[in-house]
Amino acid sequence: MVNKPAGMVVHLGAGHENGTLVNALLHHAGSLSTGSEEHRPGIVHRLDKETSGCIVVAKNDRVHAALATAFAERQVKKTYLAIVRGLPRHRRGTIDQPVGRHPVHRQRMTIRKPPSGRDAVTDYEVLASREGWSLVACMPRTGRTHQIRVHLTHLGHPIAGDPFYGRREHFARHLLHAWRLEFEHPSTGKLLRLEAPIPADFDLVPPPPPKAA
Repeated sequence: MVNKPAGMVVHLGAGHENGTLVNALLHHAGSLSTGSEEHRPGIVHRLDKETSGCIVVAKNDRVHAALATAFAERQVKKTYLAIVRGLPRHRRGTIDQPVGRHPVHRQRMTIRKPPSGRDAVTDYEVLASREGWSLVACMPRTGRTHQIRVHLTHLGHPIAGDPFYGRREHFARHLLHAWRLEFEHPSTGKLLRLEAPIPADFDLVPPPPPKAA
């Protein structure tokens, strides 16, 4: 697992030939799994450039295939943290709305009925709130592009600093963090619970202290 910093592009692409996570990993490890695409060695799943946190990387093709299957079959439990504008009406709930590409703004996604939209489900829980902002844990059951960002906007509480689905304002990036991943190790079958430290810019709404034992 790698803790990707906000602002780093994951893999090579148009306008991003250097300074990517793949570049750094290849420099460090020497080689990674072949993967399904030539420009994405080792990369099992994706995070947006501005999203920080947990990303799984495979060193060989066998592990890559097993992990890719686990993600595709929804055997990986994902927990993201987001700071959103306002306080959701319900402290916890489920957003079940299909997501598809925007018919006009092709770089954006939106809520769309099938067949243009694909099923997308996100569970959420409000962890803390302060001065008009809330810290929300999001547990996506599916993995659609921009799913959490679209779903929280649909809920009426866009992510802080998101210029696509809300407002950039004074924020340096959209405040979304891939906090935890839980899955079985492809070789040992051991349950892994990986966690990326909460980044400093999330101090806008600090999480509540852990409960005493």
